[in-house]
Amino acid sequence: MRKIWVVMLILLSWKGFSQQDFSALVENETTGLPMSSVHVLNLTQVIGAITDQKGVFEIKAQVNDTLYFSYLGFKPLKIAVTNDMLKFGNFKFEMTELAFALEEIEVRPYLLTGYLDIDVKNAPINTARRYSISGLPNLGYESGGNRTSSGFSKAINNLFNPVDFLNNMFGKNAKQMRKLKLMREDDEIKNLLVSKFDRQVLIQLLGIKRIDIDDILRNCNYSDTFMNEANDLQILEAISKCYEEYRVLQL
Repeated sequence: MRKIWVVMLILLSWKGFSQQDFSALVENETTGLPMSSVHVLNLTQVIGAITDQKGVFEIKAQVNDTLYFSYLGFKPLKIAVTNDMLKFGNFKFEMTELAFALEEIEVRPYLLTGYLDIDVKNAPINTARRYSISGLPNLGYESGGNRTSSGFSKAINNLFNPVDFLNNMFGKNAKQMRKLKLMREDDEIKNLLVSKFDRQVLIQLLGIKRIDIDDILRNCNYSDTFMNEANDLQILEAISKCYEEYRVLQL
C-alpha cells in the first residue's frame, strides 16, 4: 500500500512539473511599455492566450513547448519554454516594431474602355459559391465555381489524380492535420485568425509551408478569389473541410 502511495505522489509531482500555468510580461522593445492584446500561442499544445492591459499573459506550458507571439505591426516572436522560465517566472519578452514602406498601387482590377457593351463582356465573372462557417454566420467563405455539389465526389476525383497530391500531403502531415480540430475549438486562436490574412500563424501552427496551403486549397478546388481574399480563419475552415473529406475516403 505504501508503495502505491509513493508511486502516486511521484506521478502527481511529475505531472505538476511537466505542465503548469506560465505567466510573463510582453513589452515594446523600443518604448519599454507593456503591450496589451498581444496574442500568445502555445504551438505545441495548440492553445492561445492574450495579454491584459498590463501586458501580462498566462498560458499552460511545459518544457520544450514553443510559444508564438503575434501583434499587428510587430515582428512575430517565437520562444522555446525552458526549465528556468517555469521555475523562476518573472520573465519579460520584448517585441520589435516593423518598419513599413508603403508602395503606390493602382486599384483597377481590369481595364475599362468606357463602352458599356465591351466592358460588360470583359469583366471577370465570379462563379464561386459561398459557404458559411459554423458559429460565425457573417464570416462565410468561397470555393471554386467548378466545385461539385458533392464534396465527396470532388475528394474522390482528387485522390485518383495521377499526382495523388492530397493523399501525399495529408498522409505525411497527419500529426499536423490533427491539430485542425484543436485550432477550431480554441477561441483565442480563432479570434487571432479572423484578423489575419498573411497565413503566418497557420504556417506556425500546422508546421507546413505557405505553398503547401495554397496547393491544398487548389487541389480541393477552391477559387483563386477565395485564396487571395479569405482571412486565415476562413482558410482554416476550408482546409479542415478538405481534410475531413479526405479522412472519409480512408475509412
